[in-house]
Amino acid sequence: MNITVIKPGLQTTIQSGSRIGLRHLGVPANGAADPLSLALANKLVGNTWDAPALEAALLGPSLRFDSRCAFAIAGAHAVVTLNDEQQAQHETLFANAGDELVIGAAAVGARVYIAVAGGLDADVVLESASTNLQAGFGGHKGRALQVGDRLEVASGEVEFLQTPDEFRLPMSSSWGLRACPAGESDRLDETSRHALFDTNWNVDRRADRMGLRLDGPALSVSSDGRMPSAAVMPGTIQCPEDGVPYLLSVDAGTVGGYPRIAQVARLDRHVLGQLRPGDHVRLLPREPDEAVGELRAKLAYWREWLPDVEAIIL
Repeated sequence: MNITVIKPGLQTTIQSGSRIGLRHLGVPANGAADPLSLALANKLVGNTWDAPALEAALLGPSLRFDSRCAFAIAGAHAVVTLNDEQQAQHETLFANAGDELVIGAAAVGARVYIAVAGGLDADVVLESASTNLQAGFGGHKGRALQVGDRLEVASGEVEFLQTPDEFRLPMSSSWGLRACPAGESDRLDETSRHALFDTNWNVDRRADRMGLRLDGPALSVSSDGRMPSAAVMPGTIQCPEDGVPYLLSVDAGTVGGYPRIAQVARLDRHVLGQLRPGDHVRLLPREPDEAVGELRAKLAYWREWLPDVEAIIL
């Protein structure tokens, strides 16, 4: 069966799991910016958690189903209509041939995930079907969707399912991210170290899958601009000489030359995919042992609904 793209949305790509173990070769993680929402959508249509699905940023696509299909939507809150009738998120939905699905603008949160039973047919590169927009590979022709694209779907019949209320991720315009010290945290002066964790940062308009600029007080970092490049990863917070921190996201490169002043803990990295311009972010200080303990508790909580949660929250 096929799905035809009527309108592509602002930036809609095929995403699945991350590319693991390739950072030493310069290959970013890629994958869903919010893998937990991806997994929740796939669960509702009987797929593995990382089956290729659509990730729509800020404004969703309009799609036409060419045959009967089961699908589900999770992630950012947006108005969803099927043939002009509003549909719910977090439950299995069914479309017939000729039906048109419209995903509106995200009201809260940044990214909506649309999963279909059987998963989307996608280009698998380096063991992942996720789209790498910078290098132009994976997903659908290595790019965001365009008008007229036809997406192939493996057919699959599923039963109706709803996400329990306690496993529906809350969306907000104010977020708390637990963060630990990083390689160059000591290059901040005392005032800046306090400001880093005592500021309600604003997400700047420069925000995408590579990273997000955080607006707030300028930080003072002791670096002559010639720091040797060092490993970075999603969740790393870097601070250039101008004192404006950047929070790296899922498509970030593998090395960088700016001081690494903090690292968002693993248990909160999935939240990065839902940050949008204008949102408020508060960094919550954690020592590594504290973050590990909280991660274990979070994994134990989610395992009841998503048994593969250890692979999802990376």
